[in-house]
Amino acid sequence: MKNKKRNHKKYKFTYIKTTLFTLFVCMFFIKGYTPFEKAGDNYFHITLNGQVVGTVGEQERADELLIEARRKIASACEELVFMETDMKIDGEEVLWGELDEESEVLRRMEDVLSESVLETMHRSYTIKVNEYMVNLSSLEEAVSLLQAAVEKYDSEGKFQVELLYDNDREFSVLTTHISDTSQNQEREPESYTSGGVESFFRMMDQTEETVEEKDFEDYELGILSMDFSEDVEIVEVYLPESQLTQLADAIDQVTKEQETASVYKVVSGDTLSEIAIKVNIPMDKIIEMNDSLEDEYTTLQIDQELVITVPEPELSVTRLEQNYYEEIYDADVIYIENDNWYTTQKVVHQQPSAGFRKVVADVAFVNDKEISREILKEEIIMEAVPKIVERGTKIPPTYIKPIAGGRLSSSFGKRTAPKKGASTYHKGVDWATPTGTPVYASCGGTVAKAGWGSGYGYVVYINHEDGRQTRYGHLSKVLVSVGQSVKQGDKIALSGNTGVSTGPHLHFEILINGTQVNPLKYLQ
Repeated sequence: MKNKKRNHKKYKFTYIKTTLFTLFVCMFFIKGYTPFEKAGDNYFHITLNGQVVGTVGEQERADELLIEARRKIASACEELVFMETDMKIDGEEVLWGELDEESEVLRRMEDVLSESVLETMHRSYTIKVNEYMVNLSSLEEAVSLLQAAVEKYDSEGKFQVELLYDNDREFSVLTTHISDTSQNQEREPESYTSGGVESFFRMMDQTEETVEEKDFEDYELGILSMDFSEDVEIVEVYLPESQLTQLADAIDQVTKEQETASVYKVVSGDTLSEIAIKVNIPMDKIIEMNDSLEDEYTTLQIDQELVITVPEPELSVTRLEQNYYEEIYDADVIYIENDNWYTTQKVVHQQPSAGFRKVVADVAFVNDKEISREILKEEIIMEAVPKIVERGTKIPPTYIKPIAGGRLSSSFGKRTAPKKGASTYHKGVDWATPTGTPVYASCGGTVAKAGWGSGYGYVVYINHEDGRQTRYGHLSKVLVSVGQSVKQGDKIALSGNTGVSTGPHLHFEILINGTQVNPLKYLQ
């Protein structure tokens, strides 16, 4: 009995040892379990952007799975995708542990990364015109924008915008070319079956045809060529959607006329009213834009620069048109230069008469503004009679303020009489200044009067070469005599308070053809 119990215990112990050994061996063959090895961390927990996505047996495998997840998200979109990728890997050494399927870990990574996309950068195209830039979503939109600028003036739809690579640039930059689609068909080369004398005469016949004068119906009318006035550059870039412009808005920005500051240089014979007509801007607006212009009577100087505002689009289009027209025309004015006259003097010797003609001309435009016209053929139906004008070439004398300093106390024109006996229409200007202030000749000339002048008190009159006269009144002392020649700036008198006067001042007049004018409009 004792032996039987002893054998039973022995068999039970052996069974337990065998079972444990079998279980231990099976651990190395069961899928999903890591065998225990004394080799450091062998079990890695992956956390991506704060979310647990699974466990792997090798840290390098976690990095590879992240790269694959990023690649899959990026490949699903043609644009550049920016995403947050904060991955943490916590490793430990374990005897056994269950690993996640790599496909499942990859799927979880993709889900987390899709939720953390920061921004998508779209493949875009930036069009640069001088300092102006606009971003569009595709190359087709870029062409449509440029084509819209062309079609504004191409009523026949003959011209097409083409994009060309600029081979002189280090980076890929596209430029533009506007082609005439009606001329794109290649001409077949002429074949000559014989040479020598026959070929020579054929060339002679062609030469005669080229020099033969054309009739009106032989000309190719319409738009001959088009181009952009500014250099246009197009580059490929990646931009966020917020920086892209809708095509309709871009077309409006580029083709709509904007107020652009420009400069007009005064030429001989210009007046403000004529300049206003030339630039199509109201005269009062030109005066408002230029501090040098007091009013419409301001004297203009040749080559004087005036600021004008001209409406122009961001992208301007130049075109050459060949036009036929019939018109009433004026002959060019014929000028007879007289070196003994001032430029303010002129006499019309012959009045003009308009003529009538038929014309074919090449006309160049920038947008809607004509910049040149070349007449190719002209047929006069009735010849115009030119206007003949004799004009002076001498620069007229200038006028300066006759005193230094002084306070303008009374302007030219209507006023309330300052005292009994004074005029209610002031025919000059007054500067209040202490008695004895030097008075200078406003312009060189000959003294016509020097002495007492009734209401003027002591007065000086000076006649000038341009036919004008200046007067200086209420003087305390006269320093010149009748017939004396004086130069501009010579001291001619001292100011005072003589005659009909309310206090020490200088009264100054300018007369043209014997009539007083506002002196302030003529002083420099």
